[in-house]
Amino acid sequence: MPEVTTVVASKPNGFPTERRLRSRAAFEQAFTRGRSWSHPLIGLRVHADGQCRVGFAVGKRLGGAVVRNRVKRRLRDVARQLAFQPGLDFVIVARAPAVSATYAEIRDAVIQVLGRAKALAIQKS
Repeated sequence: MPEVTTVVASKPNGFPTERRLRSRAAFEQAFTRGRSWSHPLIGLRVHADGQCRVGFAVGKRLGGAVVRNRVKRRLRDVARQLAFQPGLDFVIVARAPAVSATYAEIRDAVIQVLGRAKALAIQKS
């Protein structure tokens, strides 16, 4: 009997799993060994790891689950549209003002911080 392989289609606008920073150890490495840059809306940690993954940290002090998830969705969407320098892991940390910021303000903040970190490659259109 031939093997059956199931292919699950990813979301057309989803954030690919291979680009996500997921493990606790990877987050800890970025925080302990990585460099940091800041903006009033977000903080950025960058760690040279040989991969190109992005993680998001939104603390409970920013609000309830609905608020935190909204901020994470906005950050994920911004990150999905940008091209990062290869070989770097990124952790984008939301700060309290990000809760009331518009999508455009969050996008500008991420681009500004990544630009200062020289971590932004070319932007996707």
